[in-house]
Amino acid sequence: MALSQLKARGAPVHLWTNVEEVESGALDQLRNIAALPWVFKHVAVMPDVHFGKGATVGSVIAMKDAVSPAAVGVDIGCGMAAVRTSLDAADLPDSLAELRSTVEEAIPVGFNWHRDPVRQARELDLWSEFSTLSPKVQDLFGRARNQMGTLGGGNHFIELCLAEDDAVWLMLHSGSRNIGKTLADIHIGRAKQLTHNANLPDRDLAVFLAGTPEMTEYRRDLFWAQRYAAANREVMLQLYRDVLTDHFPDIRFENPISCHHNYVAEEIHFGEEVMVTRKGAIRAGRGELGIIPGSMGTRSYIVRGLGNPESFCSASHGAGRRMSRGAAKRKFSIAELEAQTHGVECRKDRGVLDEIPGAYKDIDRVMEQQRDLVEVVATLKQVMCVKG
Repeated sequence: MALSQLKARGAPVHLWTNVEEVESGALDQLRNIAALPWVFKHVAVMPDVHFGKGATVGSVIAMKDAVSPAAVGVDIGCGMAAVRTSLDAADLPDSLAELRSTVEEAIPVGFNWHRDPVRQARELDLWSEFSTLSPKVQDLFGRARNQMGTLGGGNHFIELCLAEDDAVWLMLHSGSRNIGKTLADIHIGRAKQLTHNANLPDRDLAVFLAGTPEMTEYRRDLFWAQRYAAANREVMLQLYRDVLTDHFPDIRFENPISCHHNYVAEEIHFGEEVMVTRKGAIRAGRGELGIIPGSMGTRSYIVRGLGNPESFCSASHGAGRRMSRGAAKRKFSIAELEAQTHGVECRKDRGVLDEIPGAYKDIDRVMEQQRDLVEVVATLKQVMCVKG
């Protein structure tokens, strides 16, 4: 059951957090979303909710015969992957500095990318479809290939984690890189120009309608970008596994757990076919495994979905920010970053100060608020974190 409801014109808004804890800007965005005439049943809001560009982070929106590209976000297909290994804590060296350095050499971070496409990227079938995408991205083919298998910056990360049973896990978080952002910007801008969106309360929430050329072209580019994002994580996982195999020749890896948390899916809810947009939310169908990270100094969770229909079978994608990046840089010091990431082999400089754990909500409270959405399978704590 949702913890609270927001009074709004249009569809009901069900929140898995207390409405008093949500900042006013996010509440305004949610009211604008609820007012869209295409919204189906209600808007589901996850406990990591916070203000976002275009649409609220932590929102799950089901629509009939329409979709809002801004409700996906500009990092189409952003998501997580995690793999349990055969290692345990006793197998790790006292210092993980060398391992972190090797990972950073193998997987470009921030604005860097591979000089040439890595082998795993060259073999993907994505490239044969690139010519069918928007003409505006055709000059990005080479860049898209070279960015396959790269991390990016911001809140994206590569981690080595320990579970409560001391098992070693790999975890990473990344999306569709520049090509996904470019495609998102193209279609968000295009939707804003359509006449049926002229009188919306927020033009950022402009939609495409079923049966139109604009919707057909958006779906083509959207689903390609989501596949690109998933492939990007798969390639990075392989590069990461290769690094660990060099360090630990006898290591074995279980099958990866992978999930998007910025995406669109065609699903059936309450007996109706709808397009579900999850921006900062994972699918949590009954029995489905998912990943809910904390921050670079707190716990993360491997979860199993409970299939709650009221949330459109969804759950949070993480802890969620409690302050903007700019506010975090003004509030916190490097000394506080060092203290909050004590015991984690990671960057501890001004370039990642906006990712300090104190800038995020309490992940344990977020998990408590969604007990009817997921059950915890494993609790992880990072011992190494790579950031762009």
